[in-house]
Amino acid sequence: MNREIVSDELIRRLQATSVLDEEDVRAIRSLPLVVKRFRANEVIVHDGDRPSECCLVMEGFCLRSKTTSDGRRQILSIHMPGDIPDLQTLHLHLMDHDLAAVTDCTLGFINHAALREVTRCRSGVAEVFWRDTLIDAARFREWIVNVGQRPALTRLAHILLEVRERLKIINKVRGNRFEMPLTQEQLGDAMGITPVHVNRVVKQLRDEGVVEFQRGAVTVVNEGRLEQIADFDDLYLHQAPSA
Repeated sequence: MNREIVSDELIRRLQATSVLDEEDVRAIRSLPLVVKRFRANEVIVHDGDRPSECCLVMEGFCLRSKTTSDGRRQILSIHMPGDIPDLQTLHLHLMDHDLAAVTDCTLGFINHAALREVTRCRSGVAEVFWRDTLIDAARFREWIVNVGQRPALTRLAHILLEVRERLKIINKVRGNRFEMPLTQEQLGDAMGITPVHVNRVVKQLRDEGVVEFQRGAVTVVNEGRLEQIADFDDLYLHQAPSA
């Protein structure tokens, strides 16, 4: 473990969605950060844990999930550099889901006491973090619609476009290619379908010349067709202070 400063991705993401003045940015950057590394598929925080710190994703991808009593998993969200996926533990003291690494990850842990202090002293920071949790909730609502009402092909296209649009904010998209490290099994858990069904959907997107899937990445071949399939409206991402 070592101490580092808050990542540029967090500041870039927050500035894209909210209004932050220079003092607010300095206050966020001053938060004490203890860096830890996790292997792919390692659970970071378990359902039922009582965390005393929040984690900032610095490198890699994480996911949140719930597992039923008979062992079936539903992936609830995907998280990337600049995200604080368990910010709600500042006020909800018991974890009600798992947070796990998708890839090898570097995470920065910020203790709750430091977060409470900065939000009490800086009302602007408190408002930005509050807005961040509301945007998180907006993504949850969209995922419910995606899993509950859209056909499988649209579900996958929608997830791909969401991941890409969020990666754009932190400058992690290169041309028409972006990271997408979920396996077909994990995509199935996110979409509520079997890996076999995911395989068919992936093949359809490939065969139609819409996207190409490489190991851990996606290349968009036909932008217009992907957007048409996805039924995608980025309003729910609120990626502007006025949105």
